Amino acid sequence: MDRTAQLITPSAARSIAYDPPSSSHSLHVRAARVLEDNWTGVSTVPSRSLYPHQWSWDSAFIAIGLRHLSPLRAQTELESLLAAQWGDGRVPHIVFNPSVPLDAYFPSPDFWRSSTAGRTAGAPRTVQTSGIVQPPVHALAVWLVHRADPGLSRARGFLARMYPRLAAWHRYLLHRRDLGGGGLASVVHPWEQGMDNSPAWDLPLSRVTPAPARSFRRADLDHGAAEDRPTDLDYGRYVRLATDYRDAGYADGGGEFAVEDPAFNALLIASEHALARIADELGAPGTARHARAERLTAALVERLWDPASGMFLCRDLRGSAQDRGGALLPERGVSGLLPLLLPGLPRDIVTAVVRTASGPHFGLGTTTRLLPSYDLLGEAFDPHRYWRGPAWFNTAWLLERGLRTHGEHRRADALRESALELAETTDFAEYVDPYTGEACGATGFSWTAALALDLLHSDTTVTADMELKGGNRR
Repeated sequence: MDRTAQLITPSAARSIAYDPPSSSHSLHVRAARVLEDNWTGVSTVPSRSLYPHQWSWDSAFIAIGLRHLSPLRAQTELESLLAAQWGDGRVPHIVFNPSVPLDAYFPSPDFWRSSTAGRTAGAPRTVQTSGIVQPPVHALAVWLVHRADPGLSRARGFLARMYPRLAAWHRYLLHRRDLGGGGLASVVHPWEQGMDNSPAWDLPLSRVTPAPARSFRRADLDHGAAEDRPTDLDYGRYVRLATDYRDAGYADGGGEFAVEDPAFNALLIASEHALARIADELGAPGTARHARAERLTAALVERLWDPASGMFLCRDLRGSAQDRGGALLPERGVSGLLPLLLPGLPRDIVTAVVRTASGPHFGLGTTTRLLPSYDLLGEAFDPHRYWRGPAWFNTAWLLERGLRTHGEHRRADALRESALELAETTDFAEYVDPYTGEACGATGFSWTAALALDLLHSDTTVTADMELKGGNRR
């Protein structure tokens, strides 16, 4: 029996550790094969060619899908990532595989110099990582993986080991990264938000002097078309920001780029609710964490909700000197729809966000096959260029969950079916043209396969597993 077959075939001898759902669905088998092919032994790479290391939020999404194949492997995925956590609580956005050549990916470990430049911040000495972070979806992933096989989780002490690391991660974001003073976490680099090349970053990035082109070599262009990737100018600015952050010892608060992003904070809030569920499971009261999540939801609405746009916008904290609280950025990105994931969102805001998602700016269920990453009517819209218009499967998964949370089951069903169809027909593409569904970027992409598995095998109602708030939804 090959290793993919082992992933999808139940084994009586290992039923506690290894009890996937029985399925002959071809999409299930093909998705399992992608995850098997991208498995390194302790974690899953997003793509063997383009992304040959472990990425933070990728691993969280991958674990959510892996729980349907092997809860044990899903736990291992998250354990390996959090083992690289820094002393100050941050979870780095890349954990480097030392067996991968340095020139296979840029920025490589010798650029980040985590064990030396990050010494004051508590970077680990035995593993090389980046120094920036990615969206905090990890506590939600840990909770969902636990629920896939509670017996295995309890036997291994999974939640007891993960909880203190997750709590430290949230403390870092809520204290070290509250750069605007309004209670929300800020990102200090576009790569941290995960939607690297979004037009929302164009204005704040325009103030950054790019690193000279000769000072770095872009390995991404070896595997993807230049017209689908960030421009050299934008990449030079990314490198400059990362260099300055590294040279400042990865200390927060002094950089040229600081933005409060709605999706980043919505995932933090969702994970606070999940941490409350984890605390309850461990016998500790989760009330304070639920209350904190509600306070953060109120702060999100106060600081980032824009009634005129009918969605949430990013706040540029390094903008006009006349506005010390920063200014909202006018660009409409998919990030501004993802707070729909939150159960405590006011009803009038839910209605407005659903209307915006379904309207001409995003075309959900009407003009687009999958939700675009950027405003269809925006001047910077490009259906193929990285995060400037293409549709991604992780944002579709998040919005599908958000729609179900608020009772929008018809729209959620349609989004689910479209995502599953495109995952299958594009060979699990990294992202797709939102109009045509044409595959872009890498194929055999891990989070696409993983989230297709979750959509395929999850109940199409919001169950206790996905319910983020204790008790009944309001």
